[in-house]
Formats: sequence, structure tokens, C-alpha cells
Amino acid sequence: MKNIFSMLLSGSLGMALMGLLIFGPAGTFDYWQAWVFLAVIATSSWLVSIYFLRTNSEVLARRRLVPETRITQRVIAGGVFMLWAAMLVVSALDHRNGWSTVPVAVSLFGAALIAIGIGAVGLVLMQNSHAAVTVRVEPGQQLISTGLYGLVRHPMYTCNVFLLVGTPLALGSYWGLVFVIPALVVFAFRIRDEEKLLQDDLAGYEAYMRQVPSRMMPGVW
Repeated sequence: MKNIFSMLLSGSLGMALMGLLIFGPAGTFDYWQAWVFLAVIATSSWLVSIYFLRTNSEVLARRRLVPETRITQRVIAGGVFMLWAAMLVVSALDHRNGWSTVPVAVSLFGAALIAIGIGAVGLVLMQNSHAAVTVRVEPGQQLISTGLYGLVRHPMYTCNVFLLVGTPLALGSYWGLVFVIPALVVFAFRIRDEEKLLQDDLAGYEAYMRQVPSRMMPGVW
């Protein structure tokens, strides 16, 4: 029951924050793309959360937002949040001022990318229950090198690429896409710093790096 209440509270606060960042700058609730965007995120996230509540609630506990213990990761996490918030605000301002003309099909495609990204996050968590919001290695944590981890070393970030691209498109904005590249740069810094920790604290990680050379995008990086 405690896990359910915590999930309800954090999910409600997250949706409220997104609504504020979108509808405030948009200056209207007459914004169907935003309602579809929020509905897709809420539905997809709930389906994934309900699955883990029934099968492995510890996964959800590790996904709770807790402060990073390392200053580098605190700065990076702050940068990620600011870029995400800016993407929502600019996309909403785009809607308000009519800077972009995005076809309905493209907005729906963006919503589909978001659903795929969240579903893929669920798949990553099925394969690696130790995946957490903060960068850390837990006692007894085992190296995962199969499934999605056999394709890239950080599939969770690959899932985030779907969300990054899908969000502005779903909100009917091309201008929101300008934040994709800076976000990817921040992800790159986070991954490099994370891998220093993993090499030191997770047994077999250096050999795994040689086995799977791609960090986030197969054959690219």
C-alpha cells in the first residue's frame, strides 16, 4: 500500500508539473496535442508501474527521485531537468505563437515515440532490476550483458532518445527539437562519468566494455 501511495503521489506531482510547464506558456487549455501527450505519458507509465508493482516492487523503489551523492552527477542531473523543462516551455510557446506547422500525423508519431520509449524503459528494467535514477552500484549487483545490454551499454539512455524526439513532435513543435542535441551532449557527459564509477565498483565492467563497444546507439556511439 505504501508503494502504491508513493507512486500515486510522485506520478500526480510529475503530471502537475508537466501541465504547469505546458499550459502556462501555451496560455490555453485548448491544446489537444498537450492532452494527448499527457495521456500517453500517464497511461504508459501506469502500465509499466502496475506491472512492477505486481512482479517486483523493488524496481519502482530504485526509480524514485533521490539526490545524487556525487557533485558531478548533481550538476548533470540539474542540466537534464533544465533542458527537459525548456523543451516543454518552448514547445508550448511554439503552439501559442504559431511558429511551427506540424501535421497531425507527425504529432501522433511523436506520441507513439513516447509510448515506445516508456515501454522500452520497462523492458530495460525487466532485464536489469538494479537500474536506478541515481548513479550507484548496490551491494551484490551483478553485471548484465544480455538482451538490450548486449546491444548497447546504456539502453536506458537510448530509451530517453525516443522521449526527447517524441516530446516536441507530440506537442506540435519543431522548435522544441533544438534541445535534443544539447540533451544528448549532457547524456554523453553523464555516461562517461557513470562508466568511471562502474569500472571501479562493478566487477567485469571493463571486459564488458570491450564486448559491447557502443554506449547508447549501436554503431554510432
